[in-house]
Amino acid sequence: MKKFLSILFLFFIILSITFNTHATNEISWYFKKSNEHKQPELDKSQEFINKYNCNFLDYSHDDNNPEKVIYLTFDAGYENGNIDVILDILKEKNVTGAFFILGHLIDSAPSLVKRMSDEGHLVCNHTYSHKDMSKVTDKSEFMAELYKLEVAYNEKTGKEMSKFFRPPEGKLSEENLQLLTQNGYKTVLWSFAYADWDNSKQLSPETALKKLLNGTHNGEILLLHPTSKTNTLILGEFIDTLKSNGYRFGSLNEL
Repeated sequence: MKKFLSILFLFFIILSITFNTHATNEISWYFKKSNEHKQPELDKSQEFINKYNCNFLDYSHDDNNPEKVIYLTFDAGYENGNIDVILDILKEKNVTGAFFILGHLIDSAPSLVKRMSDEGHLVCNHTYSHKDMSKVTDKSEFMAELYKLEVAYNEKTGKEMSKFFRPPEGKLSEENLQLLTQNGYKTVLWSFAYADWDNSKQLSPETALKKLLNGTHNGEILLLHPTSKTNTLILGEFIDTLKSNGYRFGSLNEL
């Protein structure tokens, strides 16, 4: 009995060490915001992303580059009537972006997702079920979550999904980035976002537009949620304003 308890105690010590090791590697994405339309800076705790195929902005279009570019990206989990309208606006303005989708969207609205691709947008991987991928330490399980979405997309549209990945809720680890890079994925984070995901707590269009315009910077990767009614209302004016300020809308393939 005494020997059994000793073994059990040792097991829990090992388990605790393993858990803590993984826990220290898990991060929630953030960065140091800048004022006056300057590019934000990486916090030292996040600098490991530069070792991998990962971007949160376009470094080549820094504050000294006269060509101004912004990358428009959307995290799209479901359709509530706004995505179709946003696609109409993008088509009217002749602007393309990237949609990071979930399994629910491709399963429930495959024609909508196909429209994204048909109209020149990148359709990218946000995982099948929006799970916290930083806690998935088994490599096969991790990649299966991405492959499941790839297969569903291919079956519903006949197309191959773009090899860009965005971690749900910005939760990731260095192990995740290493595995993604090894499997040909580029991880795309963001250099500007705002609280637009909660449809019960939407900012007024005027407040949201001001926030977006105040945060613009060269090489920006902008994260929006297309289910937001506010985003739908302000997108056209936002695009027009940026174009008038000399910005063009780039493709993630340029990164």
